[in-house]
Amino acid sequence: MPVSHEARKKRTRYGSGRFSESGRFSKGRLIFLFYCDPKFRRRAFAALGAAALCASLLSGCGCSARGSVTAADQAAIPALSENWGLSFPAEGQTPAGNTSAAELAKYDAYYVGDTSKKVIYLTFDCGYENGNTGAILDALEKHHAPAAFFVVGHMLTSAPELIRRMADDGFIVGNHTFHHPDMSAISDQAAFQKELDDTASLYRQVTGKEMSHYYRPPRGVYSVENLKQAQALGYKTIFWSLAYVDWYADRQPTPEQAYAKLLPRIHSGAIVLLHQTSSTNAQILDELLSKWEAMGYTFASLDQLPPLPA
Repeated sequence: MPVSHEARKKRTRYGSGRFSESGRFSKGRLIFLFYCDPKFRRRAFAALGAAALCASLLSGCGCSARGSVTAADQAAIPALSENWGLSFPAEGQTPAGNTSAAELAKYDAYYVGDTSKKVIYLTFDCGYENGNTGAILDALEKHHAPAAFFVVGHMLTSAPELIRRMADDGFIVGNHTFHHPDMSAISDQAAFQKELDDTASLYRQVTGKEMSHYYRPPRGVYSVENLKQAQALGYKTIFWSLAYVDWYADRQPTPEQAYAKLLPRIHSGAIVLLHQTSSTNAQILDELLSKWEAMGYTFASLDQLPPLPA
């Protein structure tokens, strides 16, 4: 049955629709949804059972020549992992995550901050430097807006001067892992810790300071075990409640497209995820912050997130 336009608008992740324009699913789309949408995956398992579902999806996708489900195929199914996703009920309202704030709080994790105040927590994921970080830092400093930058090992090794500027200017620098792997595939605590420790160690070498104990899972892929692993190391896991597709260097949104996603969906307590590689973000950030300020919002540090329940 075709999916309505309104349903397509509501079922979103990073602000982009997951359904085709016709409302029908191709086999490729079904495979994408199976691996990237945990709610779809759970419903599909419940309806068809694991073996039947895998045989249906894997046949014709190049994963299995005869469409049969091998032990390797079953092992590859990320049944215990989640991809962080959001559903926006209405403009200006807090979106629903695929895990509740209360459930995340059990593991010292957040996706939204203080929803009783018109406050925004700005965060940036930093994989590499391509000439846009300086303008982003300039805009933040102009507005006296605190922000957190989640960095990987490559950013630390290739752009140490920018990392030092972040630290010297009082911005939080958080841990986005050293190699940006799928952390949900790492069940060993020592291996998980090494990804974070290597990043923190390099940050210490670059800045002479200790890295803040905030962690963001690469691509938002996580498991409950990951949340426990980060918690055991003293980290707070930071997801987000607002983002948009800004990370493709060769397919950057226009400023108008960015505003269309970021202005109506802003909400009290929003943890905003942007990528500092985005030329659009570098171009619009000054005006974007001004627009949010005109809407009555202020900016806060992750250090000002509301305390977690005891």
